[in-house]
Amino acid sequence: MLTRSNIPRLTAAVFISIVFAVLASCKGGNTAVTSDAGDTIPLRYSSLLTIVDHHGYTLVEIKNPWRQGRILHRYVLVPRDADMPANLPHATILRTPIKRAAVFTTVHCSLLTTLGRGENIVAVADLKYIKIPYIQQHVKSGDIADCGGGLNPVVEKIMDVKPDAILLSPFENSGGYGRVEEIDIPIVECAEYMENSPLARAEWMKFYGLLFGEQQQTDSLFAVVDSCYHALKGMAARAGEGRSVLIDRIVGSVWYVPGGKSTLGQMVTDAGGRYPWAADEHGGSLSLPFETVLEQAGHCDVWMYRYSAFDHEQNYSELLSQHHGYSQLKAFRNREVYGCNVEQSLFYEESPFRPDYLLGDFIQILHPDIPNAPNLRYYKKLSE
Repeated sequence: MLTRSNIPRLTAAVFISIVFAVLASCKGGNTAVTSDAGDTIPLRYSSLLTIVDHHGYTLVEIKNPWRQGRILHRYVLVPRDADMPANLPHATILRTPIKRAAVFTTVHCSLLTTLGRGENIVAVADLKYIKIPYIQQHVKSGDIADCGGGLNPVVEKIMDVKPDAILLSPFENSGGYGRVEEIDIPIVECAEYMENSPLARAEWMKFYGLLFGEQQQTDSLFAVVDSCYHALKGMAARAGEGRSVLIDRIVGSVWYVPGGKSTLGQMVTDAGGRYPWAADEHGGSLSLPFETVLEQAGHCDVWMYRYSAFDHEQNYSELLSQHHGYSQLKAFRNREVYGCNVEQSLFYEESPFRPDYLLGDFIQILHPDIPNAPNLRYYKKLSE
């Protein structure tokens, strides 16, 4: 059984092999004026993060992805063992490295365990969505507190474990975080999912590295991710134009199609595929009726979708039973459908910070004849 003391620190070789106090005080503020200009830490891809190293502290600003020109949150990171600097800018103060964290998302639990910082997780929310053995085992043993649902956590349990910070994902028009904002524990708003490219999203690992004292490790890991992603992108470019693709499926009466500027939309482009909504300017999803999807993408060569099934993999009969209109899709008729079972794969745990893994799947599917393409990691071709 895993223990807190035996989680190994990952080396660069292992990387290759498996290759953010109260919100109201910060929302909508202007850029802080500081006593010195500071040294900006270069970020190649992120459009939401700004990190500036000052004497005695680091200032981190997150742009509001839903309100252009506004700041979502501002943080001042002060080394835990240092004296508190004078004349700090107005921001949420975080003593780093963070020693005790309540983490509300599986992707950030995954990143922290990858960095060898699983021992710093003292509470989680939405446990049923966290498929990480270390987390599940330590919740069972009582070393990590289960705080219930992420939208309405049991704040008493959070307070009992005395975290230095709470990591959670912000949402547009969420109305705040309810009682979580009242317990005087800094909230780190993990907004990387609103970035508009896979590498921009992954680059946020540098911020989390600063928070948990793993800057060198996350810098090294991101360098591997960046290099591998571009190598795969180059492979796809050399292969020429790939197949056309439809993504995801109808939920209720709506098909949530990734926008052209979303991370998945960008990934299709990087994989050399053809995407019906490539010219769309949305960074999130488009809510479309089935008839619109059929008209614009019914001719696509390939259909890739995600689903949740704990005990089996879907086949064509089960898929058709969910919506009879699927039979009108060219990819369905030609048996070119690929499903990603998010319960039996690590899609949500890995791919946000390892987009190179996911790009490999896209390339394999959109360029089936390309030599030396990576084997499929998340998606599988449906069986009859």
